Amino acid sequence: MSEPADRAPGCPTLGATGLPALADLANLVRSTIGAVADRHDLTPSQGQLLCVLIDGPLRMADLARRLGVEKAALTGLVDRVERRSLVERRPVPGDRRSVDVVLTDAGASAVDVFHADVARALDGLLAGLTDAERSAFQRITETVIAGHRPPEGVSTAGTIDPAIASSRP
Repeated sequence: MSEPADRAPGCPTLGATGLPALADLANLVRSTIGAVADRHDLTPSQGQLLCVLIDGPLRMADLARRLGVEKAALTGLVDRVERRSLVERRPVPGDRRSVDVVLTDAGASAVDVFHADVARALDGLLAGLTDAERSAFQRITETVIAGHRPPEGVSTAGTIDPAIASSRP
């Protein structure tokens, strides 16, 4: 028996038009980024970590918030990327308990290539759209994302950081 058009495979009726397509799109984006990360010998989390650090060093606590992970999980992630010499931890002057995570030269080179490859791959997902459809898609996705940003001062753990979600020139 086939699934109704408004139902994701194996899921009950969702009751809202477009939800199965939205879930499929999320899976497509996730798998596309995963494939790019794999080509660069990175995990998607490692690629995201490097992308967050493009704009400069971050303290571990700030990095954990930006990535939406617990500090304990972040420590292991940073350890693995640091062993590959893509980032380094640096003490924060005047604060013996804090460290900044900083891209190394190798990390900066790696993230530039990774980010460009991700941008090309994601752009390829939209290759079948006209310019007008791309503009409409951009407006719609920005509206959806803006409607779900937490208010200032509210933790963003578990959310996608807008700096990561947006493409860099």
